[in-house]
Amino acid sequence: MLSLGRNPGEYLVINDNIVVQVVSINGDLRLAIDAPKQISIVRGEVYEKLHPVPQCLEQLKEKYL
Repeated sequence: MLSLGRNPGEYLVINDNIVVQVVSINGDLRLAIDAPKQISIVRGEVYEKLHPVPQCLEQLKEKYL
């Protein structure tokens, strides 16, 4: 897993067709995600209602939280 620090206006590109941009930080982190329609984007709390927490996220919780 890659962990990056980004400032408002900065972005990252995944696989040439997904862009994740930091759009504002006013006490809360806000992200804008542009991806093809066939790519499913689901908030973590919604995902976890139907699936177990991904192993990579469990490791991050242990490391950073």
